[in-house]
Amino acid sequence: MINISMKAMLEAGVHFGHQTRRWNPKMARFIFGERNNIHIIDLQKTVKELKKAYTWMKEQAATGKTILMVGTKKQAQEIVKAEAERIGMPYVSEKWLGGMLTNFATIRNSVKRLDELESWEKDGVFRVLSKKEVSRYRKEMFRARRMLTGIRTLEKLPEILFIVDPAEEEMAVAEAKKLNIPIVAVCDTNCDPDVIDHPIPGNDDAARAIKLFCAAIADAILEGKTEYDQKQAVGTIAGAEAAMVAEAEAATAEEMEAAELAKAMGVEPAAAEAAEEAAVEETPPPAAPPAGDEELRAADAIKASNADLR
Repeated sequence: MINISMKAMLEAGVHFGHQTRRWNPKMARFIFGERNNIHIIDLQKTVKELKKAYTWMKEQAATGKTILMVGTKKQAQEIVKAEAERIGMPYVSEKWLGGMLTNFATIRNSVKRLDELESWEKDGVFRVLSKKEVSRYRKEMFRARRMLTGIRTLEKLPEILFIVDPAEEEMAVAEAKKLNIPIVAVCDTNCDPDVIDHPIPGNDDAARAIKLFCAAIADAILEGKTEYDQKQAVGTIAGAEAAMVAEAEAATAEEMEAAELAKAMGVEPAAAEAAEEAAVEETPPPAAPPAGDEELRAADAIKASNADLR
């Protein structure tokens, strides 16, 4: 559960907006006032919107949805990467590649190309190529790693985007809106909150403020993921138990069917078994096989010998 105090937000500088001349009038409902030509964000509204976003993110993660975390500005890069890796979600912390969502198939091909180049390096293919070719392939591989590492495990389009500074990530916002992918975003006073499904008003430039927001959202996702994993585990166990019960019921049904068959034939199962045992006991031993030619000759010789003795 989220537990962020107003004091923690003040210490992180969450309430500081942009200069008044750089504001977006659509953010007016989240602004408390201004001081020294700097807009001051209403932290009560920040707390309210953060709690709403936290609850919604947790609910979505609990259904197994994938959330892509985005933050490419310098202050956000390492924070977004660390939090995404902590909760096992994809992320974009370098430049947003055009078509990352709207042309997802091409992005997946780029990831496959990266896998191919890395396999070449591992299998020693680079050793048989010219230095010029190796240099070109290594450069391609290093760039792809830098740009695609965060989304290498993303096999399908994400269901939700979490963005730090949507004004900076205009391309990501545009692609998500085109594909009807919901967005949760930290919005400073220069942002347009109307294009964001769940805007969280706050400072998106200070590293401490970014850390506070990213950690809170990551905790919500992790909490939801844990619930989802537990449900999956319970479902697996329940499925195994159901299979065992079905197997036992099938065995019982076979026994009942055999009993019914014996009853229909007029023989109780126990009586049938006793009759079989009695039949085995009363069966006479097999007759000795007829004597062969050699045995007959031996018998005649014995008779002749006895006659001579007489």
